[in-house]
Amino acid sequence: MANTKSITDKIERKKVKRAARKKTAPKGKRTTPRGANKAKVRKMSRGQSKR
Repeated sequence: MANTKSITDKIERKKVKRAARKKTAPKGKRTTPRGANKAKVRKMSRGQSKR
């Protein structure tokens, strides 16, 4: 990402960032499922729902 700390104008900063994003290589496809890094819940409490 381009360094935009020196740019104070909001719109100009947005343009620079967008241009920098377009120049970079596209991200690859996912190798693992989306929720793979989430902490897994072993068993939910039984009985009355908590909500």
